Amino acid sequence: MALLELDGVRVSYGDRTALAGVSLQVAAHETVCVLGPSGSGKSTLLRAVAGLVPVTAGQVRLDGRDQARVPAHRRGVGLMFQDHQLFPQRDVGGNIAFGLRMRRTPRAETERRVAELLDLVGLPGAQRRAVTALSGGEQQRVALARALAPGPRLLMLDEPLGQLDRTLRERLVVELRQLFQRLGTTVLAVTHDQGEAFALADRVIVMRDGHIAQAGTPAEVWRRPADAFTARFLGFRNLAEATVDGRGADTPWGRVPVPEGTPPGRATLLIRPTGIALSGTKTGAAGPGLRCAVRARTFRGDHVVVLLAPERGPELEAACPPHRAPAEGATVRAVIDPAEVTTLPG
Repeated sequence: MALLELDGVRVSYGDRTALAGVSLQVAAHETVCVLGPSGSGKSTLLRAVAGLVPVTAGQVRLDGRDQARVPAHRRGVGLMFQDHQLFPQRDVGGNIAFGLRMRRTPRAETERRVAELLDLVGLPGAQRRAVTALSGGEQQRVALARALAPGPRLLMLDEPLGQLDRTLRERLVVELRQLFQRLGTTVLAVTHDQGEAFALADRVIVMRDGHIAQAGTPAEVWRRPADAFTARFLGFRNLAEATVDGRGADTPWGRVPVPEGTPPGRATLLIRPTGIALSGTKTGAAGPGLRCAVRARTFRGDHVVVLLAPERGPELEAACPPHRAPAEGATVRAVIDPAEVTTLPG
């Protein structure tokens, strides 16, 4: 049995529907990340599970029990917000111990639990430090320890790393995944950052306009987006309508190779930037591939994203090693690898 079940959950604010019949299951010890643009309903979903917003229709069940009549403070879930919401008048230990004191946990047990959690989140001995003197990353760790302190059966995170710089986010997301695996915590998190979600989650849910657009493992969602909306949200730009036959696809760029066994018919074609190999010189020497002008280059550390203006069809993005990236203004040939071409529903 799933630890958390949403069955046709609907949440409305007047005439606006925030969740439109969402059904979802989260297994015990699973980490599920909900992705989506602003207004897609992902934060409303979290608040509906926590009991912070009323459910218009459908059921939220925890351990098989309908939560309709269970108040938020009795649901046994932990909730960590983007802004951490720490108590500035309490020190680190006082913040972490708050939920335990509300449960009238004995003092000795509370102190032991606080010390144990500070060790887990990498802040040993920080009980007496003022929260206002902590860095953003340290405050995030204290907020996580506070959410974990009462031993919630479900931990929910709302944009937990949103206020941190990229380097710190990338480090902490790895630490969080390791921590959740070690504790066996069941996690439901929402974020707009697909890199963060893919690094943290066992399963990813993509939302659009109050609906679930796609659900699957990070690899499944990344390798085969459900539709053009999901592909664009994940950052893919090389999309066009196409007609597929047994030999390839007719597209605005001309004939494009497709993987063997691709179903024929109308579809949306996705070409991954890593599937476009660039060759040629400033003169655009003759050769295979689509002739393109290099419009712009964006350095991404281990690769360069090159924006191409083909001689026909919409712009394309290609990814290549920094030492092989052509200069802006150059003319190149773009050769497409069929293994990096995917067809989406038309």
